[in-house]
Amino acid sequence: MISPYDFCHYVGAGDKAMDAEFGRAHDRSLTLLTSSVPMLVMPLMLVPVLLAPFIGSFLGVLIRRLPDGREIAISRSACDTCGHPLGARDLIPLASFLALRGRCRHCAALIACFHPAVELAALAVAAIATWMIEDDLPLLWAACGLGWTLLALAWIDAEHMRLPDILTLPLLIAGLAVTGWLTPEDLPAHALGAATGYASIACLAFAYRRLRGRDGIGLGDAKLLAAAGAWLGWQPLPWVVLLAALVGIGIALTARWRGAAMTGTTALPFGPCLAVAIWTIFLYPA
Repeated sequence: MISPYDFCHYVGAGDKAMDAEFGRAHDRSLTLLTSSVPMLVMPLMLVPVLLAPFIGSFLGVLIRRLPDGREIAISRSACDTCGHPLGARDLIPLASFLALRGRCRHCAALIACFHPAVELAALAVAAIATWMIEDDLPLLWAACGLGWTLLALAWIDAEHMRLPDILTLPLLIAGLAVTGWLTPEDLPAHALGAATGYASIACLAFAYRRLRGRDGIGLGDAKLLAAAGAWLGWQPLPWVVLLAALVGIGIALTARWRGAAMTGTTALPFGPCLAVAIWTIFLYPA
């Protein structure tokens, strides 16, 4: 005959065994859930790469129309030679260019390589960002958005020697917004970086104008460095300027090596140099 003491002992032991089994089952479920998260994230990490050619097609519209003050979203795309409006099948990024063998469907004129070049550049931005950033979807989209905007700014500055406010100012605001979303504790440092970036270039431009009697650097560069401060904070700004200067020296030496006349008064766009430096340091914060 079992005693009350033994009965309680056996029941308690059973409860402990059930608790242990429940704990093991919970651990297995948690392990399965955590291991499945990367599998769910991986396809989403490829979405920017898949969308990049379409983003590049839109960037091409910005680069071509924005400096001329033309409508961006309303007017339809048309052949640069015959002016015939392009249909949907003519506007598939990269695929339409390859299918048409680089010629207009209507007049057979050559399509400028500018269009696939921008689309490939946007694709490269997304591919590099996806390669560098692992398992952080919001940061990946931020890196792609920054890279695509810098691509458009660099291209426009290289061709027209200007950095449109309609791109630099929203880029600055976006940098502060992304910081406030992803790392809100860093927002004061990034706001200070935006102010410092603008003030440093603006003061340099003022001093150069007083000493040389002509403009040496535009305020568009000051706004772009302010955007850099908004995205990176104030601490990396000296490295941004140093890297941009090195890129600019490399461009100048390459141009001179290729036979271009380079003098002390030759104007060089600084926007592409800043764009390369900003995105590089964003991807390599160390």
